[in-house]
Amino acid sequence: MPPKQLLFVAVLLSFRICTNAQADSITYAEKLGYPKGSRVLIMHVDDMGMSFDSNEGGEEALTKGVSTSCSVMMPCPWVPGFIHWLKNHPDIDAGLHLTLTSEWRDYRWGPLAGRSSVPGLVDQEGDLWSNVPAVVQHASADEVEKEIRAQLERARAMGFEPTHLDTHMGTLFGSPAFTERYIKIGIEYKIPIMLPGGHDELIQKQMRFPEAYLEQIRKAGRMLWASGLPVLDDLENNSYDWKIPDEADKDDVKLREFKTRKYIEAIRSLKPGVTMMIMHCTATTTTFERISDSGPGRRGDLLAMMDPALKKALADEKIILTTWRELKVRRSTFGR
Repeated sequence: MPPKQLLFVAVLLSFRICTNAQADSITYAEKLGYPKGSRVLIMHVDDMGMSFDSNEGGEEALTKGVSTSCSVMMPCPWVPGFIHWLKNHPDIDAGLHLTLTSEWRDYRWGPLAGRSSVPGLVDQEGDLWSNVPAVVQHASADEVEKEIRAQLERARAMGFEPTHLDTHMGTLFGSPAFTERYIKIGIEYKIPIMLPGGHDELIQKQMRFPEAYLEQIRKAGRMLWASGLPVLDDLENNSYDWKIPDEADKDDVKLREFKTRKYIEAIRSLKPGVTMMIMHCTATTTTFERISDSGPGRRGDLLAMMDPALKKALADEKIILTTWRELKVRRSTFGR
């Protein structure tokens, strides 16, 4: 993952949105018909399709754990395996994890639009760049839009209609021009996009953005809402950075206890509104060690999602679990 400072950089610069409205004190959860004060949560698994281990872990978290949503990295090798599984589980909430980077050293992928069509998106090896700054430096907004459309087209060709769009490694927030295309495509296709445009209290706590910066995010949120799409109030994106204690690295019991405790702390910190909480549930094998050193953290996410203690904490805290599919239906029914 890139440094958190890369997330939402684009929205720090001005979108051309004409509005004089002040930040609304009513949460998007309330606008979507949830009772006042409700804490509504999407428990979201990133990176489906990245690897066999990613698929196995995500599928388990979604069917046996408390996870409620996921998104798919369409350029990656194990996408067919996940999409074929998804067709047998049509109630699973699955979106596109729009992928413009290929971050691992020995396990990589290229653009679906074709290298010759989007030369600014590929490195000297012919794969997508390994980090966000390189994409921002080399790629044009037109190339980014072309690749987003190619990923959406492949999904539809496979019979997969995504419930939402989000962004791998935050790349689509790396440039204002990229973010504008992201929003444009969501509105054009009437697909909800991940963009927290509400009170953003967790973002403020995690990233300490000036209020003026956060207002740009909120302006974008108001534009999405006006277009008929649901909007998040906030985003919880800390789990990837939780440092695994040495004693838990190879001990599943201690790993589960650590990750469950961290997730319960995160749940208790939620404010009223709709929040998306991001995780990377992976049933790691020795093969995954050849891909990434992030295996313990990802395995810990899976173990936590299966832990009865986490399920109990969600109930005790009166958290309402939801999906992007439900939010879109509510936007049509309750949204004004």
